[in-house]
Amino acid sequence: QVQLVASGGGVEQAGGSLGLSCAASGTIFSLNTMGWYRQAPGKQRELVATSHSEGTIFTTTSVEGRFTVSRDNTKNTMYLHMNSLKPEDTGAYSCNLEQMGLLGKHVYWSQGTQVTVSL
Repeated sequence: QVQLVASGGGVEQAGGSLGLSCAASGTIFSLNTMGWYRQAPGKQRELVATSHSEGTIFTTTSVEGRFTVSRDNTKNTMYLHMNSLKPEDTGAYSCNLEQMGLLGKHVYWSQGTQVTVSL
């Protein structure tokens, strides 16, 4: 089992910056992918960024150049640094971890942490 705790977020004005953390604990394999997702009110959850344990990083087009995902494998923690925030970045941000087990892929989720960007 893996437990994920997302933290950070809050309220920020447009153009400002915020940081999120996602701490994983439990049985974590060396090869895994962690990801950040967000869900705005009335909309479907969308992928924001992913980070593989071996270094591959992906960020979705809408946040490219503004958001940076990073991770510290020694701490099993992933970070999301958000700059130049826009009102459309508002939403509940959660993280997940995917890894292969003996019976297939396992996906674990954190609770959400709210990010609100005001004009």
